[in-house]
Amino acid sequence: MTDVFTKAKRSEVMSRIRGHGNRDTELALVRLLRQHKINGWRRRCHVFGRPDFVFPQQRVAVFVDGCFWHGCPRHSTHPRTNAVFWTDKIAKNRARDRLVNRELRHDGWVVVRIWEHDMRKPSQPKCLRRLRVALGKSR
Repeated sequence: MTDVFTKAKRSEVMSRIRGHGNRDTELALVRLLRQHKINGWRRRCHVFGRPDFVFPQQRVAVFVDGCFWHGCPRHSTHPRTNAVFWTDKIAKNRARDRLVNRELRHDGWVVVRIWEHDMRKPSQPKCLRRLRVALGKSR
């Protein structure tokens, strides 16, 4: 299937996607954390790899990864237009994610990576359990 946008329009659309404040990922987790009274987190802290959420006292770094941008094994799709570029881009994102995980763990952090699809209703309980285990909370 060809792209419905012109090359210029597609470039404009993609350039508007930001690395933080995404409604389907980060802001969904903010709502979930508040709804379940999980506190102690900070956003935009100066920690290697720029985690989306940091629990400084527990040294837990949380990343909410978009299925497209980070190559989710269940939901990732690769555009047919400029396929080589996108395959390379997503592979580099995944390699960077592995490096960040390794460095943070080496520095004594617990790293939790949550997929965008984990923010949907059916997966939220599992997501909350993972966070609570990482934070050392059994509730």
